Amino acid sequence: MNVGLSPNTQAILLLTAPLIAGKPASSPDLLKPSEYKRLACHLRERQRQPADFLSPDATELFRDCDVVIDSERLRRLLGRGFLLSQVVEHWQTRAIWVVSRADADYPRRLKARLREDAPAVIYGCGDRRLLDTGGLAVVGSRHVDEAMIDYTMSIGRLCAKSGRTLISGGAKGIDLAAMRGTLEAGGKTTGIMADSLERTAMNREHRNLLLDGQLVLISPYDPAASFNVGNAMQRNKLIYALADAALVVESDFNKGGTWAGAVEQLDKLRLVPVYARSTGEKGKGLPALIEKGAMAWPNPESTDEFAAIFESKPESSLNEQLDLFAGN
Repeated sequence: MNVGLSPNTQAILLLTAPLIAGKPASSPDLLKPSEYKRLACHLRERQRQPADFLSPDATELFRDCDVVIDSERLRRLLGRGFLLSQVVEHWQTRAIWVVSRADADYPRRLKARLREDAPAVIYGCGDRRLLDTGGLAVVGSRHVDEAMIDYTMSIGRLCAKSGRTLISGGAKGIDLAAMRGTLEAGGKTTGIMADSLERTAMNREHRNLLLDGQLVLISPYDPAASFNVGNAMQRNKLIYALADAALVVESDFNKGGTWAGAVEQLDKLRLVPVYARSTGEKGKGLPALIEKGAMAWPNPESTDEFAAIFESKPESSLNEQLDLFAGN
């Protein structure tokens, strides 16, 4: 099987990916992320790798891994070589690339920060070098008014002017406004998609941006995957992991993907400083994030003020942060 992918990536795709080309077809019992994580740890402990399953003399390896994943299930999944060849050809005609955690060009930030919880496979379109440039993550609600769209676009423009990459989720509302503001100002943007990577990459307005290196789109899910709430929630950690700092522009209180992603950062992952918008109407969500440890966005107006956000963390106390938040 020669499909232009490393042997390890071929094996990981066969084990975990639905391999959708055109209309979705029924798939074998794919390994869930937690199952693949267990299998990968088992292989590593034995100084083996996924590609070893594709060897003609892999019988002993299948037998050894049966204690982790049923060996017959592994064989069924790994027997989808023809389907893999078809779907890779489909992706290549659309300039979609694939990397796995076993590849040297897998995004370093994801591997270093998320470790074994980094997605086994990343699909993408555009210049993958943008994925290791850091920058500002901007996240927020889907349903916002025009004033909030304008505000978010201004953040994107300042990000572009400052030469920083903007990272967001590609969803309507805050995400798209931040990305559009950056791109229209000539800046660079990374979009982490929870669904429809292929359709988004094929969109006419995105093609030149992808080809010119202004935009890269990635997803841990099949390029043809449709929207799924669970996927949208899970990809949030990737947005933060690729950034140097994050701004929550709008959030519901105690519900929704924006809230869940920000709370996960503040309470558990703590990968980057998290800021919350500090001007205008804020509802209950943003003040609650401040109470959980988010910092009030200092509203930078110049590139120097914007750069300072990445150079040092505010040392003010929680009460000072809340006072600043309430004062705006």
